[in-house]
This record gives sequence, structure tokens and C-alpha cells, in this order.
Amino acid sequence: MNTNLNTDVYDADVYLRLSKEDGDKEESDSITNQRELILEFLKSREDIRIHAVRVDDGYSGVNFVEVR
Repeated sequence: MNTNLNTDVYDADVYLRLSKEDGDKEESDSITNQRELILEFLKSREDIRIHAVRVDDGYSGVNFVEVR
């Protein structure tokens, strides 16, 4: 009987990136869709804890906005 259970929990940032196809909307459809898909997936992952959600929606690659 194997009693060595993996109990590691990982802190992860969710990174959402703008699609140029969304134009000048305040928050792009791709950002909204990405957030929903990723957060839904992570609900089933007890080994991953969200540290932050970072959105690159019209910002440069080094200028993130953190939302939670």
C-alpha cells in the first residue's frame, strides 16, 4: 500500500493577454474568455492556488495590471 501522497500546492499567477482582434473595447472578449476558461479549469486543481491574475490588455509586456 502506497501511503506517500503528493500534498504539494503550487502558487501560480494567471496571465491573460489581449487579442488584437478585439479592437478598442474596454476589456477584450479574449481576456474575458481566457479568465473564464482558466478559472474553471483551476477549480478542479487542488494542487494549484492562484496567487494573482495578471492582465495584459493594451499594456506592454512588462507593465502588468494585477486584478484579483
